[in-house]
Amino acid sequence: MSESAVRDELLKLVIEKAVRKGDHTLSSGKKSSYYIDGKQVTLDPKGLLLLGKMILSMIHGTQADAVGGPTLGADPMAAAVSLLSSQTGKPLKAFIVRKEEKKHGTQKRIEGPELQKGDRVVVLEDVITSGKTVLEAIQEIEKLDCRVVKVICLVDREEGAGKILSPYNYSPIFTKAEILQEQ
Repeated sequence: MSESAVRDELLKLVIEKAVRKGDHTLSSGKKSSYYIDGKQVTLDPKGLLLLGKMILSMIHGTQADAVGGPTLGADPMAAAVSLLSSQTGKPLKAFIVRKEEKKHGTQKRIEGPELQKGDRVVVLEDVITSGKTVLEAIQEIEKLDCRVVKVICLVDREEGAGKILSPYNYSPIFTKAEILQEQ
């Protein structure tokens, strides 16, 4: 299946399964007349496969060593990309950035195979509004002297993330305008 065909199928799934009309309160506290529940796609078997293929295609040429991002949105996405990458001869480590440092055990903020100094990292998220949560995750990654080479999200709600994340080669797969236009 071509990248264009994968994207078209993914768009259909997002519109069919993830978009909810009505009054909603976002994690930022803002009110919205629609909600995009990315987990309806990222935890759907077909959606996860399509998303993994799409992201793997989008990161081609970045020489990435790892993929991950803020928990919970990035978790299934990172796992899918890591799994598919194992079939390419260039496996990528998957990782999770916790909201806060773990209070017990290893007390780590970043879980998964250890990120090494100099690792090239792709940061993922399902739905991005302002970009602040992703930026916090990037700051944690950069504390390990890793380089964020790309940021990808399933849907950008177009409320400021593009500006905040542009220094990190930000590439949403879909934008709010695209999603709502197709409805």
